[in-house]
Amino acid sequence: MIYILKNSSKVPLHIQLFKCIKDDILNNYEVGQKLPSIRKLAQEYNISKTTVQTAFSQLYAEGFIDSKPRSGYYVCDFLYNETSKSINIQSESVEKKESPTYDFFPARLRSEDFPLKTWKRVFNKAIDEGVDFGSYGDGQGEIELRKQVTSYLTSSRGVKCLEEQVVICAGFSDSMSILAKLLHNKHSTFAMEEPGYHVAKKVFEEYNYKVVKIKVTKDGIDLESLKKSNSSLVYITPSHQYPTGVTMPIAQRLKLIKEMVKRDGYIIEDDYDSELAYYNRPIPSLQGLDTNNTVVYLGTFAKSLSPALRVSYMVLPPKLLELYKNNYDFHFPRVSITTQKTLALFMKDGYWQKHLRKIRTLNKKKHNLLKELLQKHLKSTFTIEAQGAGLAILINPRVEFDWEKFKKLSDEKNIKLYFAKERSGGDFEAIRMGFGGFLLEEITPAVKAFSEIWYMSIG
Repeated sequence: MIYILKNSSKVPLHIQLFKCIKDDILNNYEVGQKLPSIRKLAQEYNISKTTVQTAFSQLYAEGFIDSKPRSGYYVCDFLYNETSKSINIQSESVEKKESPTYDFFPARLRSEDFPLKTWKRVFNKAIDEGVDFGSYGDGQGEIELRKQVTSYLTSSRGVKCLEEQVVICAGFSDSMSILAKLLHNKHSTFAMEEPGYHVAKKVFEEYNYKVVKIKVTKDGIDLESLKKSNSSLVYITPSHQYPTGVTMPIAQRLKLIKEMVKRDGYIIEDDYDSELAYYNRPIPSLQGLDTNNTVVYLGTFAKSLSPALRVSYMVLPPKLLELYKNNYDFHFPRVSITTQKTLALFMKDGYWQKHLRKIRTLNKKKHNLLKELLQKHLKSTFTIEAQGAGLAILINPRVEFDWEKFKKLSDEKNIKLYFAKERSGGDFEAIRMGFGGFLLEEITPAVKAFSEIWYMSIG
């Protein structure tokens, strides 16, 4: 099938490609069939590999495809009847799955929590103040937005940077793709936490890095294991380890920096949800401790403002910034100029801080209510693995528990649950009880329904 992609469309290219491949899967592919490679699609349609990667990431997130290390992407079978050998929806009807009664998705914000009226007003103001629709804009990101991001990171996260070091990207996977390209000439291995964030692993595997998994201890990534790996690149989530919730102490951070300086390597610090800390102010960034320009700092607006905007940022050390500016395909903006202009003005006029206070207060209430209800209903049968930040509380049974029965009951009762081990690897397992997508008043009946299948799975 030939995909029709229009550069003139208001719909981003990665969304166009996602929809085309999705329709192709539903109409023409068979379960288990391999998709064309990212490189092949990028060459065939004269688009960037990042565009294709982003489209594939969305297909993966929605369950249409799965990835096999060093092999490629394949069509999943969960959408279709087990006896069906074809997924041609023109000849066979596909049953539409009912929406979950309660969905504990661990990384969701409610649409109603987005400050839409303010955003529209700021958008119009940004347009009126001047957007040059005849130019491509700054490939590194609009200077106004980079200034605002720099000011925010300096004051709230202790990051040491200038706006010249900030690069505006189209989401986490885009940031990681850029880094994978920049670093590939000098580095071939990529160390990361286990358990850890599956998207980071997948992006670097796509660029043929050897991924080395390093176990996580109570103090974060295990430094002794890292030393043995000889990797000169390491990806970590030190402020709120994903998914265990562990915080890396200052002393451990300093040791890590010292070790990577010895190797002339880089630390990729993902500070993915530092805005949503409910009990204590998060430890300042690891990047702020670095005096050797060895830390790349990553952040995103997805957890606190909107994942739909697809805006992230990274702070590059001087050497990597020079590489970035000399690379041929980084001269065009990765996020629409109107979105960047609006976000810059949204931050400049004080709406960002106001929104942060509101969303933090709201989600703290949800977090505390969920915790209180779990303690009330599950009593001494459970333990909390991670809490106090982000959009989920992670729990485990502390009694004999039938996991298979539990998962089967959740399907029967139409309760959508998420498990740490499904995406993170390693031996760490926990139920990720997301609360961000619920109204406050929905949490009580959701936990009650959850507790019923919980007790049916004990023993």
